[in-house]
Parts: sequence; structure tokens; C-alpha cells
Amino acid sequence: MRDPGALVDAYVALFRALGGTVAIGDAQTLKASGKGWTADAADGPAEAAEVVVALGPWAGHLMRRLGYRLPLFIKRGYHMHYRAASGATLDNWILDAEKGYLLAPMQKGIRLTTGAEFAAHAAPQTTVQLDGAERVARDLFPLGERVDPSPWMGARPCTPDMKPIIGPAPLHKGLWLAIGHAHHGLTLGPATGRLLAQQMTGETPFLNLAPFGAERFMR
Repeated sequence: MRDPGALVDAYVALFRALGGTVAIGDAQTLKASGKGWTADAADGPAEAAEVVVALGPWAGHLMRRLGYRLPLFIKRGYHMHYRAASGATLDNWILDAEKGYLLAPMQKGIRLTTGAEFAAHAAPQTTVQLDGAERVARDLFPLGERVDPSPWMGARPCTPDMKPIIGPAPLHKGLWLAIGHAHHGLTLGPATGRLLAQQMTGETPFLNLAPFGAERFMR
């Protein structure tokens, strides 16, 4: 996948083509209302009988407000795009497991990614890992100049057992969870969506969801 943003845009376009509506708002305002749920949106309150919380690293705050003490924590990671120097091309991913970085050919250039940084979600960014990985990666592949004006940073929502939380919220009717996927959210998103759709419509999920339930952290 050379352009994750384009993939998400395609998902949205397909969703709309199938009759879905996209509302931009503040998911942190979610609250129980009457027989369902409501959240503030740009065009007025968005209401639904059932909702899915899929807020990535922002899920912890909302879940605490709703009365859940789930042990979510953050791992941060960085990446930067580069032009290839000396006419070189990169046709496949290169993982340097010993030094802890990855090179990948993307639409924007050669992407260099870092290892994990354990820090608070709102902590200032640091380029220590990226700068170190760049120095080592240049010995392996002829990276040219940086393409991005500044490094991208992502916060990865994790759980202690490194498994996501998928399924119904134990304390609320009509509240469903799809959180804690670490750095695998884009990869596991389609499978998670299918599993939740099957549960929410009364079908038998294609795998046993018991190991992914929120109850494992609430005993």
C-alpha cells in the first residue's frame, strides 16, 4: 500500500455510495440520550441507537468519562519521506530489525519509519530516533533530501496484552468498542469492522471474540 490516505478516501467514497453519511463533529461529546446515543456535530446533534467507539489514541479519555478504567497506553512512532538519490529505486520494503527502522516505497517517496517511543500522548515531539535511523539507513540505501517539511508522528493505542478490544461495552447498551489496535489499526480495520457488524446484527462472528472482550480488564 503506497498511499494509506488514498485508501481511506476510497473507503469513505464507497461508504457514501452505499448510502452512508459522514458527519464531522466531536466524538468526545458522546453521551447516552433517550434510547440511544448523541454527539455534537457540525450540522447539529448526531443521533443513533448504537455507536462504535473507534477513536484510536483518543479513546482512553472518552472511556474514562463513561466509567471504564481500561489500561490503554500510547506508543509513538515517526516517519519521514525522502527522494532517492543517484537514480536508485526501491521496489520493496526493507526492514533492519537489528537497528530498528524500515524503508518503504510510497507515492510521496521513500518512507523511513522509526521504532517505538514511550511517551505521553501530548508530550513534545523529538527527532532523536528519526535522526539516528536516517544516519544508519543512508549506509544501506542512497536517501536523498527530505520531502516532508517536518516528521510525521503517530500515537499508537495499545493494551498490556497487545490485543485490541473488540465487542460490546459491558456497562452500556448499544455501545461497541474497536480500540487498542496498536500499530495494526489500518491492517485489522476491515476484519474488526466485519466482526462488529456480525455481532451487532446477530450473526455468528467468524472467530471467537472472547479473548478481545473489554471484560478481561474489568474483573
